Amino acid sequence: KGCKTVDPNWPDSEIVSTPLSDDEESLLDASVAAAEGADVVVAVLGEDEKSCGESRSRTSLELPGRQQVLLDRLLATGKPVVVVLVNGQPLTVNGADRRAAAILETWFPGCRGGRAVARTLFGEENPSGKLTVTFPKSVGQVEYNFPYKKGAHGKQSKWVENPNGSGHTRVEGPLYPFGHGLSYTGFAYSNLVVKVAGEGEALRVTVSCDVTNVGRCAGAEVVQLYVRDEYSSVVTYDSVLRGFEKVFLKPGESRRVTFTLKPEDLAILDKGMKRTVEPGEFEVRIGASSEDIRLRTRIRVK
Repeated sequence: KGCKTVDPNWPDSEIVSTPLSDDEESLLDASVAAAEGADVVVAVLGEDEKSCGESRSRTSLELPGRQQVLLDRLLATGKPVVVVLVNGQPLTVNGADRRAAAILETWFPGCRGGRAVARTLFGEENPSGKLTVTFPKSVGQVEYNFPYKKGAHGKQSKWVENPNGSGHTRVEGPLYPFGHGLSYTGFAYSNLVVKVAGEGEALRVTVSCDVTNVGRCAGAEVVQLYVRDEYSSVVTYDSVLRGFEKVFLKPGESRRVTFTLKPEDLAILDKGMKRTVEPGEFEVRIGASSEDIRLRTRIRVK
């Protein structure tokens, strides 16, 4: 087992650490001994129904209790460690992200979750899920959300070398962005074509591209369409999700994916709180996540 979900002093232990008890040391030693005799370590970490849920806000988004100690000791064995996360909210698992061989996000998977996790770990199923939330690196970044207003997250830009002013004083960027998700295969995007037709309520923007499975096993990719309003009379989101489609592809197989944007997909609420499509430039983006943009082009709407 390694350790319990939380320690006896939790949640106070999230701000002041306490020495490990003899019982905790014994549990940790037993896990390390088991790990040293294994080829691969599967470490199931995260939260339970007592540490996450309605009216159960937390002080920290770190792994609760002694779980980080357990993970550090398992990693110290030198064995490949696969982390299986069971949790109901984003966790700041920076250490696992940098040092573990893999992370499988399962959320609270329910009574059939064990079978689903096992089939995924052994390669009988190829994961294809994408995150519907942003994982921050620190609670100091909360709220870290998508979509977000331009400049809201203080990201680096081509105009500002350091958004913090005179010194680099904070961690920036998400741990995992909205729409992120990995697969046992790889996907290539190509041949982006965007066509603009009609005006006013008859405006239609057709966006299409090719997606190819370039790996060695069959898998599914969630192709995501984002739109950015380059110039507007009011402050708008940096980009917004305007379409997604999951495509199942065999190794080497390609498929054409097509989206259609309507006026409401390009509209904003103006200063008079009226929804309108303002003339100007829009950037159309196709990607594997909100930050992993593979194809992009600009269109002009009259």
